[in-house]
Amino acid sequence: MNNNDILIRLRYALDIKDADMVEVFRLGGLELTKETVQKMLKNPKKDEATDTAGAAAPSGDDQLACDNATLESFLNGLITSQRGKPQAKPGEPESKPEFVLNNGNVNNLLLKKVKIALTLTNEDMLEILESAGVTVSKSELSAVLRKEGHRNYKPCGDRYARNFLKGLALRYRG
Repeated sequence: MNNNDILIRLRYALDIKDADMVEVFRLGGLELTKETVQKMLKNPKKDEATDTAGAAAPSGDDQLACDNATLESFLNGLITSQRGKPQAKPGEPESKPEFVLNNGNVNNLLLKKVKIALTLTNEDMLEILESAGVTVSKSELSAVLRKEGHRNYKPCGDRYARNFLKGLALRYRG
Protein backbone atom coordinates (compact mmCIF):
# COMPACT_ATOMS: atom_id res chain seq x y z
CA MET A 1 0.00 0.00 0.00
CA ASN A 2 1.58 3.28 -1.07
CA ASN A 3 1.08 6.77 0.37
CA ASN A 4 -1.52 7.69 -2.27
CA ASP A 5 -3.61 4.66 -1.25
CA ILE A 6 -3.37 5.75 2.38
CA LEU A 7 -4.56 9.28 1.51
CA ILE A 8 -7.42 7.98 -0.63
CA ARG A 9 -8.61 5.51 2.01
CA LEU A 10 -8.26 7.99 4.89
CA ARG A 11 -10.14 10.66 2.94
CA TYR A 12 -12.96 8.21 2.22
CA ALA A 13 -13.09 6.88 5.79
CA LEU A 14 -13.34 10.33 7.35
CA ASP A 15 -15.43 11.82 4.50
CA ILE A 16 -13.09 14.75 3.90
CA LYS A 17 -13.93 17.09 1.01
CA ASP A 18 -11.32 18.48 -1.42
CA ALA A 19 -11.37 21.97 0.08
CA ASP A 20 -10.94 20.47 3.55
CA MET A 21 -8.02 18.37 2.29
CA VAL A 22 -6.29 21.55 1.09
CA GLU A 23 -6.88 23.12 4.51
CA VAL A 24 -5.52 20.05 6.34
CA PHE A 25 -2.37 20.16 4.21
CA ARG A 26 -2.04 23.88 4.98
CA LEU A 27 -2.33 23.21 8.71
CA GLY A 28 0.41 20.61 8.29
CA GLY A 29 2.70 23.23 6.79
CA LEU A 30 2.29 22.41 3.10
CA GLU A 31 0.62 24.78 0.63
CA LEU A 32 -1.13 22.76 -2.09
CA THR A 33 -3.79 23.72 -4.59
CA LYS A 34 -7.07 21.87 -4.96
CA GLU A 35 -5.94 20.55 -8.35
CA THR A 36 -2.72 19.14 -6.88
CA VAL A 37 -4.65 17.38 -4.13
CA GLN A 38 -7.07 15.94 -6.70
CA LYS A 39 -4.14 14.58 -8.72
CA MET A 40 -2.81 12.86 -5.59
CA LEU A 41 -6.23 11.38 -4.85
CA LYS A 42 -6.80 10.14 -8.38
CA ASN A 43 -7.43 6.41 -8.47
CA PRO A 44 -5.00 4.86 -10.98
CA LYS A 45 -7.13 1.70 -11.32
CA LYS A 46 -9.86 3.59 -13.19
CA ASP A 47 -8.10 4.00 -16.51
CA GLU A 48 -10.94 5.24 -18.67
CA ALA A 49 -13.48 6.29 -16.06
CA THR A 50 -15.91 9.06 -16.80
CA ASP A 51 -16.48 12.06 -14.60
CA THR A 52 -19.85 13.49 -13.59
CA ALA A 53 -20.22 15.41 -16.86
CA GLY A 54 -19.78 12.19 -18.83
CA ALA A 55 -16.47 13.20 -20.40
CA ALA A 56 -13.63 10.72 -20.38
CA ALA A 57 -11.17 11.31 -17.58
CA PRO A 58 -7.45 11.12 -18.29
CA SER A 59 -5.72 7.83 -17.53
CA GLY A 60 -4.18 6.96 -14.15
CA ASP A 61 -0.72 7.99 -15.37
CA ASP A 62 -1.54 11.55 -14.26
CA GLN A 63 -1.58 10.59 -10.57
CA LEU A 64 0.83 12.73 -8.56
CA ALA A 65 2.94 10.63 -6.20
CA CYS A 66 2.60 11.40 -2.51
CA ASP A 67 5.97 11.16 -0.80
CA ASN A 68 6.58 10.50 2.89
CA ALA A 69 6.99 14.19 3.79
CA THR A 70 3.66 15.05 2.11
CA LEU A 71 1.84 12.27 3.96
CA GLU A 72 3.47 13.37 7.21
CA SER A 73 2.30 16.95 6.60
CA PHE A 74 -1.25 15.70 5.99
CA LEU A 75 -1.26 13.62 9.20
CA ASN A 76 0.13 16.54 11.23
CA GLY A 77 -2.51 18.83 9.71
CA LEU A 78 -5.20 16.27 10.54
CA ILE A 79 -4.13 16.34 14.18
CA THR A 80 -4.17 20.14 14.18
CA SER A 81 -7.58 20.33 12.48
CA GLN A 82 -9.15 17.87 14.91
CA ARG A 83 -7.45 18.87 18.17
CA GLY A 84 -6.22 22.43 17.62
CA LYS A 85 -2.74 23.87 17.52
CA PRO A 86 -0.58 22.60 20.39
CA GLN A 87 0.26 25.24 22.97
CA ALA A 88 3.98 25.68 23.60
CA LYS A 89 4.93 25.93 27.25
CA PRO A 90 6.80 29.09 28.29
CA GLY A 91 10.57 28.67 27.96
CA GLU A 92 10.29 25.60 25.74
CA PRO A 93 11.34 25.77 22.12
CA GLU A 94 8.63 25.00 19.58
CA SER A 95 8.89 21.33 18.63
CA LYS A 96 9.28 20.39 14.99
CA PRO A 97 7.24 17.43 13.75
CA GLU A 98 9.20 14.28 12.95
CA PHE A 99 9.39 13.15 9.37
CA VAL A 100 9.17 9.62 8.07
CA LEU A 101 12.69 8.50 7.33
CA ASN A 102 11.94 5.21 5.58
CA ASN A 103 9.05 3.34 4.06
CA GLY A 104 9.10 0.73 6.83
CA ASN A 105 7.49 2.90 9.47
CA VAL A 106 4.82 4.69 7.40
CA ASN A 107 2.04 2.39 8.60
CA ASN A 108 3.13 2.68 12.23
CA LEU A 109 3.12 6.47 11.96
CA LEU A 110 -0.31 6.37 10.29
CA LEU A 111 -1.81 4.43 13.19
CA LYS A 112 -0.19 6.67 15.81
CA LYS A 113 -1.20 9.96 14.23
CA VAL A 114 -4.77 8.92 13.39
CA LYS A 115 -5.12 7.67 16.97
CA ILE A 116 -4.01 11.08 18.24
CA ALA A 117 -6.13 13.06 15.75
CA LEU A 118 -9.35 11.18 16.50
CA THR A 119 -8.59 10.79 20.24
CA LEU A 120 -8.93 7.03 20.05
CA THR A 121 -8.08 4.76 22.95
CA ASN A 122 -6.39 1.39 22.52
CA GLU A 123 -9.77 -0.25 23.06
CA ASP A 124 -11.28 1.89 20.29
CA MET A 125 -8.50 0.84 17.94
CA LEU A 126 -9.01 -2.82 18.82
CA GLU A 127 -12.75 -2.45 18.10
CA ILE A 128 -12.03 -0.75 14.77
CA LEU A 129 -9.68 -3.55 13.72
CA GLU A 130 -12.14 -6.18 14.92
CA SER A 131 -14.96 -4.61 12.91
CA ALA A 132 -12.76 -5.07 9.82
CA GLY A 133 -12.26 -8.73 10.67
CA VAL A 134 -8.80 -8.60 12.26
CA THR A 135 -8.22 -9.76 15.82
CA VAL A 136 -5.19 -8.19 17.46
CA SER A 137 -4.08 -8.54 21.06
CA LYS A 138 -3.39 -5.51 23.23
CA SER A 139 0.31 -6.33 23.33
CA GLU A 140 0.51 -6.54 19.52
CA LEU A 141 -1.18 -3.16 19.20
CA SER A 142 1.11 -1.71 21.85
CA ALA A 143 4.16 -3.00 19.96
CA VAL A 144 2.98 -1.36 16.74
CA LEU A 145 2.38 1.96 18.50
CA ARG A 146 5.83 2.06 20.12
CA LYS A 147 8.65 4.30 18.96
CA GLU A 148 10.98 2.79 16.39
CA GLY A 149 14.11 1.57 18.16
CA HIS A 150 12.27 0.42 21.28
CA ARG A 151 13.04 -3.20 22.11
CA ASN A 152 9.35 -4.20 21.79
CA TYR A 153 8.74 -2.20 18.59
CA LYS A 154 7.06 -4.13 15.78
CA PRO A 155 6.65 -2.81 12.23
CA CYS A 156 3.04 -2.51 11.12
CA GLY A 157 2.27 -4.41 7.96
CA ASP A 158 0.02 -3.26 5.15
CA ARG A 159 -2.66 -5.71 6.25
CA TYR A 160 -3.14 -3.99 9.63
CA ALA A 161 -3.06 -0.50 8.14
CA ARG A 162 -5.50 -1.42 5.35
CA ASN A 163 -7.92 -3.08 7.78
CA PHE A 164 -7.61 -0.19 10.24
CA LEU A 165 -8.64 2.25 7.49
CA LYS A 166 -11.46 -0.12 6.46
CA GLY A 167 -12.66 -0.25 10.08
CA LEU A 168 -12.52 3.56 10.28
CA ALA A 169 -14.73 3.75 7.20
CA LEU A 170 -17.21 1.34 8.80
CA ARG A 171 -17.21 3.34 12.02
CA TYR A 172 -17.48 6.86 10.57
CA ARG A 173 -19.47 6.24 7.39
CA GLY A 174 -21.77 3.49 8.61
